[in-house]
Amino acid sequence: MNLSFGRSSINPITVIWLAAFSGAQAQITPFTTQPPPQSQLQSQSQQQPGAPATPGVAPAAPGAQTSVDIRPNYELGPSDQIMIHAPDAEELNDKTFRIEDDGTATLPLVGIVKMGGMTVGQIEDDLKERLKTYIRNPVVSITVVQFRSAPVFFVGQFQKPGIYALQGRHTLVEMMQSVGGLQPTAGRRIKVTRKNESGPIPISSAVEDPGTKTSSVEIGLVSLTQNINPAEDIVLQPYDVVSVDRAEQVYLMGAFAGKAGAIEVGERDYISILQVLSQAGGLSPNALPEKARILRPVLDTARRAEIPINLTKILSTEGNDYPLLPNDILYVPGKKDESKLKDRMTTMGISLVTSFVMFGIFNGFKF
Repeated sequence: MNLSFGRSSINPITVIWLAAFSGAQAQITPFTTQPPPQSQLQSQSQQQPGAPATPGVAPAAPGAQTSVDIRPNYELGPSDQIMIHAPDAEELNDKTFRIEDDGTATLPLVGIVKMGGMTVGQIEDDLKERLKTYIRNPVVSITVVQFRSAPVFFVGQFQKPGIYALQGRHTLVEMMQSVGGLQPTAGRRIKVTRKNESGPIPISSAVEDPGTKTSSVEIGLVSLTQNINPAEDIVLQPYDVVSVDRAEQVYLMGAFAGKAGAIEVGERDYISILQVLSQAGGLSPNALPEKARILRPVLDTARRAEIPINLTKILSTEGNDYPLLPNDILYVPGKKDESKLKDRMTTMGISLVTSFVMFGIFNGFKF
């Protein structure tokens, strides 16, 4: 059956297939969707300046790899020295003050201020209130330019990240207890970065970076916490930076028996498909395992490469297990998905044929 419109004719069957192809394309589009974005690592402000050769002065972070924010938890104490930036108060602006043994500091304009046991943010708020007597909407920021004792820096997914005073001999596990341990979203590898002038890290896997004059090592959380007196429980040195990233994950979408979602990769570089299926409780009865696919991020782009995977062969040991890398998406379609696509194609085809027939009737065309 052809519909004639002047000299040209249109085959409705062709229209139906075009509509079906368009519907299929619409079904494929969601597969490029990114997984739930990982939360970014905790924002860090620029580390405080200071000369490394001067005892008690905070230097720049090793190799500028990590900046440290002292604001969340560092409590000021006797012998700490601070610099106050208050552009509208010339008597205070960019001047350095030392906290006395009684925990106070005497400042121009505002007098004696109790600082011992208070955080930098609390002192800033206090000074802003005091300066309102002289200045409308005063701006105040404080930088710690000298610490009363050598600091160590905890950065990333710790319960209480920040700068901590290293008083005496303390191991990595002891200091981790002081910061409250790790957040639930933390990865399972801890990185320690040390300045070369503090000596080598006593672990064979430590790597030295001549460019930044630092050495670093990654330590597995399992070996650190489950072994008795593990070699990885090193004694921390002044200005060590201890960091932990957010846990790396793979994502499951589609017809799984358990709840689809994120699964942690853990301390490994990858997790296999069989391991993921085991944690997910297997596939649902309506799954189409032979049509599964992996959506893998393309480096330095927002796109994903599609890798067809036949789970039927993997589950029957006819095929090799396949590794899933961090941020991969494993998608397994279900029979309902395919039936919905077929229903949509049929409905669109019938609608188009009906529309053409009605158009022809109203315009006096013969079929």
